[in-house]
Amino acid sequence: MNIDSIRNGIVIDHIQAKKGLEIYEALKLNELDCSVAIITNAKSKKMGKKDIIKIDKDINLDLDILGYIDPNITINIIENDVRVDKYHVELPKEIVGIVKCKNPRCITSIEQELKHIFVLTDKEKKTYRCKYCETLKEE
Repeated sequence: MNIDSIRNGIVIDHIQAKKGLEIYEALKLNELDCSVAIITNAKSKKMGKKDIIKIDKDINLDLDILGYIDPNITINIIENDVRVDKYHVELPKEIVGIVKCKNPRCITSIEQELKHIFVLTDKEKKTYRCKYCETLKEE
């Protein structure tokens, strides 16, 4: 299968297989007015299988969302058919407004204007806890 290269834009690479659509939805890429390609289960020497997202436009990406969903992602910036920059995302120390606290007694359940904030408490296990009530984020 051939997917055309992009002249100017972004390639989100090394996405864990089956996570591409989750990233597409979380970043609201359906709202863009440019071409977006989601490649799922592409062969990868390093990962076995991976997903790739190609965006035919230079946009601002929420790196916290990307790092939270898959901290092994690489971002490639393409200009005039050439990769001009490449960087890796990391597991964010804090995530704001990405997931909601499930604890019915949490202040975020009562105070609707409060943002749901989760803090990374164990990097190895990728564990997050609510900043307000310390409830463990459910998978």
